[in-house]
Amino acid sequence: MYGVGGGGFNASSTASGKRKNQEEDEEDEEEETGDGRVLEAWERAYADDRSWEALQEDESGLLRPIDTKNLVHSQYRRRLLLRSAAAAARIQKGLIRYLYIVIDLSRAASEMDYRPSRMAVVAKCAEAFIREFFDQNPLSHVGLVTIKDGISHRLTDIGGSPESQIMALMGKLECSGDSSLQNALELVHGYLNQIPSYGHKEVLLLYSALNTCDPGDIMETIEKCKKSKVRCSVIGLAAEIFICKHLCEETGGSYTVALDESHFKELLLEHAPPPPAIAEYAAANLIKMGFPQRGAEDLISICSCHKKVKSGAEGYICPRCKVNVCELPTECRTCGLTLVSSPHLARSYHHLFPVAPFDEVTFKLGQKGGQNCYGCQQSLINSASQSNLHVCCPKCKQHFCFDCDIYIHESLHNCPGCESQRSLP
Repeated sequence: MYGVGGGGFNASSTASGKRKNQEEDEEDEEEETGDGRVLEAWERAYADDRSWEALQEDESGLLRPIDTKNLVHSQYRRRLLLRSAAAAARIQKGLIRYLYIVIDLSRAASEMDYRPSRMAVVAKCAEAFIREFFDQNPLSHVGLVTIKDGISHRLTDIGGSPESQIMALMGKLECSGDSSLQNALELVHGYLNQIPSYGHKEVLLLYSALNTCDPGDIMETIEKCKKSKVRCSVIGLAAEIFICKHLCEETGGSYTVALDESHFKELLLEHAPPPPAIAEYAAANLIKMGFPQRGAEDLISICSCHKKVKSGAEGYICPRCKVNVCELPTECRTCGLTLVSSPHLARSYHHLFPVAPFDEVTFKLGQKGGQNCYGCQQSLINSASQSNLHVCCPKCKQHFCFDCDIYIHESLHNCPGCESQRSLP
């Protein structure tokens, strides 16, 4: 080190500083293309993955499809372990949920950091979420609300049909104006405030904007939702916003921000299983339900849902007032009786008694037993390698492939090995 006057000059520190600057320049160059253009976030994701290196050719020289089974299964296992931990803690959950999905269609939703745009990604993932929601919650109801031009619009009435909700959403995909969080909360609060006490009132906001243009004090609206026991959750597509975080903290919901499309879908699907019920909101109630039957084929009646003339075979007859309804589950428009089918009621209890998570095991060549999947009977041996990862039921010790593992826990909700042993004398 050399001293000059009152100051000091450190040659080693200067050299290290130059190296840091060079490293920073190299990192900047890596984020730019050959023509000097900075890569977008979605482009860097594809460049980092280097998915083209996973391409393989078969015997005829054609490209083999990329196997994404392990990635899908790892994401599923993460959700399964979270649900099993909640079930082991004996957390009370609600069987009947009334959920409004609020979709931000302001000009921020037209941004192209998600390909092809935020709006397209949200619509695609919302469709998958609605189907998964009704599969996990057969007795629950969903409604759609959009925000554009500073105004909130209700796309659909709250109901139990996934197809009608998806059709209404796909027909209204237009972005414009600013976003107003307060107007959306005021709108859904007015509808959810009419829900009976046995229903769990929830709002899920898919928010793209970084601000909110509100006509009044949004803190009063948040306090109103809190008093009405409305659980509000937000998934952001841009960055964390204080008002969204405050809303979720006050109402008992969750606030997350998506990193990319796959992360957004994963965060969205986490809201499909019933969330834990808040202690002061979880009140036990007896609910009157009717089990309608299909009408006779020669019966002609007016549907109480759409006010259209339909034959008896196209609908169900309310056991109390004998009116025709199109789909189940629903609430009779005439007498107010909750109408469900027996499979809906039976399937709604699967999250109370879930199948235990299977253990991941590795089968090695030469090992006896467990060579075929107990569910689909396909071989668990991978000819390309010496071992193959699969799962094993901790109770019956039967081996299953990844596809059967997902099917058992997501759709069947029963272990075939355990059920077969139970049926033996």
